[in-house]
Amino acid sequence: MSERFDCLTHMYRCFVLGSRPSLSPGNVAGVVCVGGASPGEDRARVPAEERVHGNSVDVTCIRLSLVEMMTCLASPRQPEPAAKLTQYCVDTLTLLLQDMDLMTQLVHHFQSEDQIVSHLAAKCASTCVVYQLLKSGTVSPVWQQKCAQAFLSSPPAAELNTCLWSLTDVLKRLLKAAHQEILGKLVALFDSSLSALFSKFLHEDQQLLMDSTSSRPWGTTFCLLLDLLEALTASSYISGAEGVLENQRLAHIHSSALLTVISCSSEYFVKKRALLLLKRVILQKAGEDWASEDVLSAGQRHDCFNSDMNMLAQTVLAAVAADWLQSVQVGSVSFFGGTRHNRGDDGQKPDCVMLRGVSLLLLKSVELQTKTAGRTAEQDRSTEVYGYLQSLLGFLRRCSVQLTEVTHLCCWVSLLFGEQDDDMMEAAKSLLSIFLHHRLCSGLEELAELDAACSSGCNPHCHFLLLLRSVSFDHSTLLDFLISSETCFLEYFVRYLKYLKADWQGFTAACERDTESHCHVSLQESLTRLCGGDKPALTFKVQPEQDESIACVQPTCVFPPVEGVSLCSGLRLVEYDSSDESGPDSMEISEDAPGASIKQRRGGPPPSTRQKHYEPCDSSGYLSVPTSTQERRPEGLSPQSLQSRQRSHTLSGQGTCETLVRVVACLSELREVVTRLQTKKLFPYNPSSLLKILAGVEICSQQSPPSQFNK
Repeated sequence: MSERFDCLTHMYRCFVLGSRPSLSPGNVAGVVCVGGASPGEDRARVPAEERVHGNSVDVTCIRLSLVEMMTCLASPRQPEPAAKLTQYCVDTLTLLLQDMDLMTQLVHHFQSEDQIVSHLAAKCASTCVVYQLLKSGTVSPVWQQKCAQAFLSSPPAAELNTCLWSLTDVLKRLLKAAHQEILGKLVALFDSSLSALFSKFLHEDQQLLMDSTSSRPWGTTFCLLLDLLEALTASSYISGAEGVLENQRLAHIHSSALLTVISCSSEYFVKKRALLLLKRVILQKAGEDWASEDVLSAGQRHDCFNSDMNMLAQTVLAAVAADWLQSVQVGSVSFFGGTRHNRGDDGQKPDCVMLRGVSLLLLKSVELQTKTAGRTAEQDRSTEVYGYLQSLLGFLRRCSVQLTEVTHLCCWVSLLFGEQDDDMMEAAKSLLSIFLHHRLCSGLEELAELDAACSSGCNPHCHFLLLLRSVSFDHSTLLDFLISSETCFLEYFVRYLKYLKADWQGFTAACERDTESHCHVSLQESLTRLCGGDKPALTFKVQPEQDESIACVQPTCVFPPVEGVSLCSGLRLVEYDSSDESGPDSMEISEDAPGASIKQRRGGPPPSTRQKHYEPCDSSGYLSVPTSTQERRPEGLSPQSLQSRQRSHTLSGQGTCETLVRVVACLSELREVVTRLQTKKLFPYNPSSLLKILAGVEICSQQSPPSQFNK
């Protein structure tokens, strides 16, 4: 082993241990610089054996890793005991970057055929660029020229991919540290070259897009382009009111081309990445995976922001009106190692990430349109809004077997978003805004408006009850949502409660429908216990002879439990009905079985949880007892007796509305807990307005008797 390789290993061990190498900065620079010598040393005098060894892939990787380590150690944020090591690394980097032209050698490796070498070179170059930017405010001209040249002329290949990754990494590092001024300077340097690059790759014409995506390397290049596009969009969030550039608005400008990619790309993972980018952009969450929310939300939005968002929304709605949804293909759910193929097609589940992405993209676009329209919209526009929702429901039915078996359309939100809290709250908030806009512009009476909302899966009362039932009316879960900043629950909750106070009659009617539907489910379980057999399998299914408006009036199986009908596998929300008296600390979730169960921590038998599977409803809209259960009925009980018990059990729910009582109790307990936390100054923000609204809901429940169901 050569002397230089020994030096490399010695330096690596010293840096890992946080100690200063015994070599001088000049000697270290000579050893680290790829193919280089110490200052003043003639490179021709370096032994041939060492030159050959120095050009090997392994040694090159070690040298590149050492440069990156020194760049990190040279950061001024290092603790005081490491001050000597920090200065040592600063002196070494000064020699490497200024005297030995390290950056030229790094960008030379961008076109290396070895992917590890090219990636390490890009990573090392990015850290050096950020180091120079923070230290002197200048951008390496060698690195800038190399990237700009690749953006303007290079075809999809290793060199272009490496330049895309390097620039994206630099932007991410600056965004994470919220260096607004430096970030703006860097973005301005690549404004023209990036605009030309994206214009070359993002074609609105389907044929041109398919022709340009025929080569295999295109998929990797395009995903790197999407990552860069997200970083540029995130940089616009902190650019200030007047500092936005064209390349920071490219995601909005080329939104039509991105929709074309989603519908026409031959690579499924490219479709998915493009859809997720548009979803983050319309939710204003670009860059959330690698930059803090405080950084992304602290900056003032630029002057073109509202017009760009409206342009994106109009582009999406125009595409939907042109049957874009029909061309979007949703594959099966993916796992580590690829897509799992079960025996037959019945076991395949749709890709919920794609379904949620398409749904949120359309919902937020409709919401933005309603906000722009305001009170100027007429009845035709309100009808058009619900038309988009009907198109979305048709798309979901086509892609998901589970959603085709739903009787009450408002269930689709919990079915699709039940395992993704942040997306579910965004969807509920958008649907609430859409409903309130339609209510303002349609001119319908309140009950007729609710029926129309149910026929489009947009009734906010149904969505709220589904949410509460999915958490078993547990006020502590709502408290977690209120405290957490990971969802928009607070904004949705306050706005819905204000509407709830204004439409208490519609809310009580929804509660009574929920109570009746749950009476049917409970009866089926009691019949099963009487028969001594297994639990009957129950299903939600749309009757062909039933009109959608009728389904709103007779919403049997309106609120299915989230468990057992969820589209995704894994840990699911479960019902805590049998543990209402226990505190939240006395529960834990067991993941041993496919369906999660609840166990008591403090003694006593574990509460039973029910996994319900749903079968078709009969012609009256009620849950039907499966034939197998009827055949196993106990002696002495005729079918007429069973039907009589079912009817009496169902009607008993109309006298006392169990769901309404549980909702009011949940909100009352929530108000008491928040009040106690506020008194002790433990609540993270001022909840006075929220407490006032919650108190108003309690007053409504005390002053207004429950409405008669189907009055």
